[in-house]
Amino acid sequence: MIDRIRYTKTALDILDQRLLPSKTVYVRAKTPAQTATAIRDMVTRGAPLIGCTAAYGYALSFNTAAPRSWSELQKRLDTDAKTLRDARPTALALAYAIDRLHEKSSRYIAANRASAFTQKHYVALAKLAASGAAAIYQEDVDANAALSKYGAALLPKDSTVMTICNAGALATAGMGTAVGVIKEAFYQNKIKHVFACETRPYLQGARLTMFELMDEKIPSTLITDNMAAHIMRTCKISAVIAGADRIASNGDTANKIGTYMLAVLAKYHGVKFYIAAPKPTFDMTLRSGKDIPIEERSSEEVCRICGIDIAPKGAKARHPAFDMTPAELITGIITEYGVISPVNRKNTAIILGGGKTKKRE
Repeated sequence: MIDRIRYTKTALDILDQRLLPSKTVYVRAKTPAQTATAIRDMVTRGAPLIGCTAAYGYALSFNTAAPRSWSELQKRLDTDAKTLRDARPTALALAYAIDRLHEKSSRYIAANRASAFTQKHYVALAKLAASGAAAIYQEDVDANAALSKYGAALLPKDSTVMTICNAGALATAGMGTAVGVIKEAFYQNKIKHVFACETRPYLQGARLTMFELMDEKIPSTLITDNMAAHIMRTCKISAVIAGADRIASNGDTANKIGTYMLAVLAKYHGVKFYIAAPKPTFDMTLRSGKDIPIEERSSEEVCRICGIDIAPKGAKARHPAFDMTPAELITGIITEYGVISPVNRKNTAIILGGGKTKKRE
């Protein structure tokens, strides 16, 4: 799969996914603020990849001249961390990555503050941030591979599955989460066909998931979002598999708008509904999905497609970018540590603590 991000000590080249599949263009960021803008403007997307991008964006904090003191450095890093963290509110992987790197930097500053600040300290911190970002990236690659195997084991031979948005390699550092499960199952000769929902208003399913499925030569068909119920009823869907942007401690899951609709339809049609997501997606501080912040984006993104107006000028529109699927509608959550099923607070804690996948309460 094409590189999603390319990092050097002085810049981060970010694949502009708004232009895929017709064009392959990279946007260059040289500062944390430029990285945050790229995240906010959907140059890059997908919760795990946003986290990795933000991590490298934080490393770009050291791409300018060293400040004169420890206090100036801490102030700069505080500002850069907040700028990146605030770029998009729903995807927890972004906050996870920034908090992890910023806490490490702040600990280094606190431990060395008694001595005079030098260029040597600045270089050491820069290396610390870059290596931390690389670790977050590699952890996502490994998590993708592990959870994809757990997920593939859930699917019977000759499975026909449905997915929404893009939770593949283009949304992660590795092979993907939901689409990673589909790929792994395909490698094991378990996939008969895949139906990809187009995913309005950004069309990630049409532009990105179909691009990945076709690149892997996985038998697949694109459908509009409002065809999902008909396809479930008439095409013997084995499972619906989606990704996630944030999961509460009880298993309530926020994902791309339209996911909740698929979960309701799956329940009615007796179709298994799975979420595939790595551990950094889980917000164990939240008791339920009611506390997950749902990003509301510009209505212009609903009223225009590729720069073309599709609604009357002045038309009002809503654009909640995500919705929340209650845990009771989810058959299982596939993680790199195993499958959480039934989905509840106790089982979430057991699996994320490293327990093996077994029948739970």
